[in-house]
Amino acid sequence: MSILIHPSYFPSIAQMIATVQADQVVFEVEDNYQKQTYRNRAHIAHANGKLLLNVPIKHSKSKERQKTKEVVVEDNFQWQVQHWKSLQSAYRTSPFFEYYEDDIYPLFHNSVSGLMDHNLAIFEMICELLGADISIQTTSKYEKETPLKDLRFMIESKKEKEYPLATYTQVHEKNHGFLPNLSILDLLFNEGPNALTYLESQQLEF
Repeated sequence: MSILIHPSYFPSIAQMIATVQADQVVFEVEDNYQKQTYRNRAHIAHANGKLLLNVPIKHSKSKERQKTKEVVVEDNFQWQVQHWKSLQSAYRTSPFFEYYEDDIYPLFHNSVSGLMDHNLAIFEMICELLGADISIQTTSKYEKETPLKDLRFMIESKKEKEYPLATYTQVHEKNHGFLPNLSILDLLFNEGPNALTYLESQQLEF
């Protein structure tokens, strides 16, 4: 199965299941930017429950729609440092945070300009940490209809679909129960090298 999907900020577990199980992944890179989507946000499990990590962007002053690939990240405050501190606070006691810490550290400390480029770099790093060999292509133009399995809806956060994901042990589960379909970081920090096996074993209908 070949799928069409958006690159996102530290993708959800369901998104990674779709990409890992696909024969080919095509990233939509010609779309118009929309607010309040996983293009610039991700959820992690914190001691108090689900925590949103949001990447601030510089909104266009023009009335014309802005393409996602043209979106520039806001650099007036240290959002990367905030996200990194949130991850440390949330996962420092998880089994595999230290195992991956050095690999993901640059993603939160190196300068970021374009949102799309950052998301693609994140996906490349996540695949490397998972040990997943995924064939990637990108779109050359935006098309409403596609012969591919269209999973572009997975970028929406307001109309997010619930998936019957298998549970795994989460570091803060005793505080608020199991939180499904968080960022792939949650699965990595809790399951480590077993994360890819988990993704490959899930049977979801998209």
